[in-house]
Amino acid sequence: MTKLNLTQSSPDLTEALVNISSVSGAEEKLADKIEKALSAFGHLKVFRHGNTVVARTDIGRDERIVIAGHLDTVPSNDNLPARRADGLIHGLGACDMKGGLAVGLRLAATLTEPNRDVTYVFYDCEEVEAERNGLLKLTRSNPELLEGVFAVVMEPSNAVVEAGCQGTMRVEITTRGERAHSARSWMGSNAIHAAGGILARLAAYEPRRVPIDGLEYREGLNAVGIHGGVAGNVVPDLCTVEINYRFAPNRSEAEAEAHLRAVFEGYDVVVTDSAPGGLPGLERPAAAAFLEVVGGEPQPKFGWTDVARFTLLGVPAVNYGPGDPLYAHKQDEFVPEAEIERCEQRLRAWLTA
Repeated sequence: MTKLNLTQSSPDLTEALVNISSVSGAEEKLADKIEKALSAFGHLKVFRHGNTVVARTDIGRDERIVIAGHLDTVPSNDNLPARRADGLIHGLGACDMKGGLAVGLRLAATLTEPNRDVTYVFYDCEEVEAERNGLLKLTRSNPELLEGVFAVVMEPSNAVVEAGCQGTMRVEITTRGERAHSARSWMGSNAIHAAGGILARLAAYEPRRVPIDGLEYREGLNAVGIHGGVAGNVVPDLCTVEINYRFAPNRSEAEAEAHLRAVFEGYDVVVTDSAPGGLPGLERPAAAAFLEVVGGEPQPKFGWTDVARFTLLGVPAVNYGPGDPLYAHKQDEFVPEAEIERCEQRLRAWLTA
């Protein structure tokens, strides 16, 4: 197995990480390489839980912070291997989030005496349903490994702080009819036609804009899939609309579900996946100290990230990493080398000041 060199430059390490395929559910190869590479450094204690790798310093500092990043990517879209041009690294996962992963791994390898003890968490299955998430599993099996006064989740954020995150809920609404031959459609009831009322409510829906800690979180409610039909000559008896709700972090999962049931009153709403939002927590002293070092104006996070898991553990957390989140999951995904280096420099400054 080719050794992963954690002391090479963070852009070079990013390229190497992109070229190790780690689609959700198939992160074992990358986790093996990371575990082996981190275990070579005597200042770290390394733990493995499934395909999640945790490395910790333990030098008796007064505070402990957590730096976390996920190993997995969405499926390939003809965007491997990595390609470098004009100061950009292109390739699957370059933006989301192997640039941030490279920064975390280099810090773990090279910061032997940070001013705070650090727990580095490199986990699997972030890009898929919540129950498979390696960080969630760690909160259940070894929550003590995630303790700290502050956490940084290295999701792409254009190298500025994005605070908190939206909650996310997926639901399915199924309409039912009666099958019939399409030549005699009056003998049946078309379930796809019956779904028109669901789509009309979605089209008329006005999402909230919610101010929290000086940041404005925008919500969204959208159909993301529709399934129905039996054959080209059959009136369908079933149609299912899949809906995704992104809600502001001041709304709980229970409140989000109640809201959806009110919006779609009269329909059978089935929740298929859910994860809470994360409040910004910018008023916390640890967050303020981090902002003072990295600078810039904090922004709200549009999208769900594992900041929410730290919120549930009582650990204030922010998103901070290289790359434009608008390019995450795109075929032409890329991350600027300068942003990778800037994130590393600022985190290093925060941990050595």
